Amino acid sequence: MILVPALAPPTIEQPASYQVSYGLVTGRAARGTTRIVVTANGKRVASMPLAGRRFSLRVSLPVGDVTVGVTTTGRGRRSSAHVHDVLAVPPGSRPRVVAARQDPLLARRVRRLVRGFRGTAAVYVQSLTGGAGAAANARATFPAASTLKLAIATTVLGRYVGIPPPGSSLHALLTAMIVQSDNAAANALEVWLGGSTSGGSHEINALMRSIGLTDTEMYGGYELRTLSSRIPVRVDDQPVYGYGKHTTARDLTTLLRSIWLASGGRGPLHAKQPGFTAADGRYLLWLLAHVRDAPKLDRVRQGSPDVVVAHKAGWVNDARHDAGLVFWRGGVFVAGVMTWSRGGVGPSADVLAGRVATAALARFRHIEG
Repeated sequence: MILVPALAPPTIEQPASYQVSYGLVTGRAARGTTRIVVTANGKRVASMPLAGRRFSLRVSLPVGDVTVGVTTTGRGRRSSAHVHDVLAVPPGSRPRVVAARQDPLLARRVRRLVRGFRGTAAVYVQSLTGGAGAAANARATFPAASTLKLAIATTVLGRYVGIPPPGSSLHALLTAMIVQSDNAAANALEVWLGGSTSGGSHEINALMRSIGLTDTEMYGGYELRTLSSRIPVRVDDQPVYGYGKHTTARDLTTLLRSIWLASGGRGPLHAKQPGFTAADGRYLLWLLAHVRDAPKLDRVRQGSPDVVVAHKAGWVNDARHDAGLVFWRGGVFVAGVMTWSRGGVGPSADVLAGRVATAALARFRHIEG
């Protein structure tokens, strides 16, 4: 009897573990492969013949955390490989560059929501795949709190070569800082960047300036305790607070848009900071989508299980914010909601964030389908 040698398992390049996926599946099959089958959580989503060894195809993955498998067959032989911990987002949310424009109806709705908040609030929201958006008080500066941990992560990934592997100290620190919003991890990453928290802040500020964040300042570490736009942005109501970390709704959403564009090899972050790769962008979006926090922007998911929210919140006694990307069937939009009150800010800020995201999703569903 002649023994037929086994077919070597395929090598899957995309998607990758701990990254978002827009549905691109690429890799290399063993010699002799004639067909590949792609599965998601064990269910077939695509099948195609293969003439050579390279494969690249776009598939529709179920939205959310999935395991993607590739099975190769040829001459009566079969082999498989799997990638776990992939976050699939709708294919319509793939990065692209579109011009921003103000949507009058959404602008009126956003202004009403801001006026109805007891305190000072700011909002910037824009469909990144359609361009329509609105802003209110979006250039007023607020105490940044933990929102600038997003800037720390961006700078660290721009410096580090490759993706921090699971089990590494850097992966653990990034996960703790983004997912649990841990202050000690944030300080440790600043020290990793610049030798001290102040040195790390200098590196972070330089990167932020390079991509157009002109109203953001990273100032030292955290206390250890328990681009121009066609959507008008201005200061209507400026909070009064001491010097320290600060940012604006416009700058936070500009950073998030830059990360999203970079995840597809586009935009200012990709151009100005080549060390921040497309894989870095997909990895950071995966972390942001697994944030553990009281519902804020992600209140928009109520009744919409196919929506994915990747966000970073921040809060101190007198300020409470959230900024993130909302992926939905028709595309993706960015939203930043910042609030401040001298007497303290509570859950009403979270409710405002949810209402802004819900209003934006309803509007974009209407005009973009």
